[in-house]
Amino acid sequence: MSASSNPLPLAPATGLRFWMAQVLDQCDRAEHHFDVDPVHDLRVALRRCRSLADGMIALDPSVEWRKMKKAGRKLFRSLGELRDVQVMMEWVDHLSPAPANAPELGVAVAFDPPPPRDPVAMAFLNALRRQEQEQKLTAQAALAAFDRKQWRQWSRHLPARAARFRPGSPLFLHLALERWTQARELHRQAMRHRSQISFHELRIGVKRFRYIVENFLPEQHEAWGKELKQIQDALGEVHDLDVLWAAAERIHVFPDGESRHNWKVLISEARRQRLDLYHEKMVGPDSLWVRWRAGLPQGREVREIATRRLKVWARGLDPDFAHAEHVARLALELFDGLRETGLLTSNGSGKKRTRLTTNRGANGHDLRSSLELAALLHDVGKAQAGKSHHKKSADLILANGAPLGWDLREIRRAALVARFHAGALPTKRHKRLRDLLPPEQNEVIELAAVLRLANALDVSHDTHIRQLRVRAEQGGPVVGKSSSIVVAAEGYSPHSHTAQAAAAERHWLETVLHRPVIIRAMAHRSAS
Repeated sequence: MSASSNPLPLAPATGLRFWMAQVLDQCDRAEHHFDVDPVHDLRVALRRCRSLADGMIALDPSVEWRKMKKAGRKLFRSLGELRDVQVMMEWVDHLSPAPANAPELGVAVAFDPPPPRDPVAMAFLNALRRQEQEQKLTAQAALAAFDRKQWRQWSRHLPARAARFRPGSPLFLHLALERWTQARELHRQAMRHRSQISFHELRIGVKRFRYIVENFLPEQHEAWGKELKQIQDALGEVHDLDVLWAAAERIHVFPDGESRHNWKVLISEARRQRLDLYHEKMVGPDSLWVRWRAGLPQGREVREIATRRLKVWARGLDPDFAHAEHVARLALELFDGLRETGLLTSNGSGKKRTRLTTNRGANGHDLRSSLELAALLHDVGKAQAGKSHHKKSADLILANGAPLGWDLREIRRAALVARFHAGALPTKRHKRLRDLLPPEQNEVIELAAVLRLANALDVSHDTHIRQLRVRAEQGGPVVGKSSSIVVAAEGYSPHSHTAQAAAAERHWLETVLHRPVIIRAMAHRSAS
């Protein structure tokens, strides 16, 4: 629910270290009486830490971020239930009609206790005070269970991890664009349905967008911060009023139909005013949506930054990401060479092979990009597994999802290709492939064959195979077709460990292409 109490001071309220320290300080303040301001301030501090962790999870794969976020969740939710009751009490006091014998404005009259505004308000407040005492006990138990020692340990090393990422970085602009896109879609749904649920979900979407801007984009926050807060507060108060009415109905505070009608009018009017404000600011060609979008990545830049995000994420998991980048280069050279020979297929039948004139698959998604991504991410599973790291890599890629600019089908294909860069061969009967359509199965099998050979060509992780060239060699038993594929590799030696690894892995590519694959040292061109 929205907060109407005084916020925490703005300075020096910057950075994760400050907010994690604030959590501990506000715990000390709140635990005695759980008054309105300490409860609000503790929730603000927890919310800032959890939203900072949420942003970092997208870039830094350390499990500590999720642990820290989870540690604050139970306390945050318990305090939220208490805060809901306290905010409802504020709304009742704000909305209730003044008593008939109230003094005129400017006349100082002391009441001890103050006169009730009306019987409904009095009954409502009494019921809410009882709920408040119950919620304070629950919050007290949650605060006692909160592990402050562990929190202090996180506060010593997590800020250092966060400091590796520069505020205002394009990576955070991309993350903000993701949140903007999600919130914008929730706006469309809310404008279409006009339901309490849709406006509640819209509030959460705007809040998540605001948190990324607030935490990671100082320039945009300077320009948009007041507007974002105004819109979030308006939607938050709409939610407050919806919760207030539901609570009044549940508690049965209305003695008759007239009082119920009067309060319904009061709450509905307050709610309408805030929705009118939202509509004024957020609907139309000059809306804040349009203004905010103009300050975020555009066009091809979205995909480029999304790929950078994936690389940053992979670098945090892969112990030798330089190897992955080199394998990606070799895999693309091999793929491009094979594509030019016309030996990669879109239908994979083996009987009627179809030349690919583009680098797009049967379902319209980019095969080359999926191969590159699979190569870049193929070893991320080494952070959590040993011999079966290829399986873990696929799981991690799928769990990480598709950043804005990448299609989920491309990510799923890349995960499958990464899965089969080692271990079991990717046959159509494999449990990971059997539910795919035949063209999709063939795409994965062909790309995996390419990746397996490219990975074998850097088996020593020393990048001594510097370049690949592919050509078709005529002659041999295959009538009307090139009999073999020659892969010329700069830096290749037939007597090396690399040659042994490549000999083992080229077999699957030969099976896929239905012809021999010969690897040779690249002939050096003589200077003219």
